[in-house]
Amino acid sequence: MQEALKQAKKAFNILEVPVGAIIVKDNTIIARAYNQKEKKTDTTQHAELIAIQKASKKLKSWRLNDCEMYVTLEPCPMCAGAIIQSRIKKVYIGTMDEKTGSCGSVLNLFEDYKFNHNVDVETGICKDECEKILKDFFKELRILNKNKTKV
Repeated sequence: MQEALKQAKKAFNILEVPVGAIIVKDNTIIARAYNQKEKKTDTTQHAELIAIQKASKKLKSWRLNDCEMYVTLEPCPMCAGAIIQSRIKKVYIGTMDEKTGSCGSVLNLFEDYKFNHNVDVETGICKDECEKILKDFFKELRILNKNKTKV
């Protein structure tokens, strides 16, 4: 999760919501990514999707059967769907997302529905650090936005 947090810090530094993800196969990181929605003006540029694309390219396959993902924030429905479709076997989540989370918070795509692939989930990995970077980001964003309105 520390490597995913490093990715989240990269997002933070460019004023993206600080979410980082890595994909591991055979105890080796094969993909790293962070949110880039603002930078690329593309709704689909979530850390999880970028990491899946990189891992698929590296393995030359869309099937990531023996891979695990570490992500700092609970995936949204789009990302949870991509995780299922890519056949990732396990996802380690830093902190849950009570607004759009789809792995147990708002809904649970991994357990509440019958899909062709089951994903194991473990939550609360480095929870405090994952929560802190998000809280710090939104606090800083509020300050920046407040200062913009004063100009």
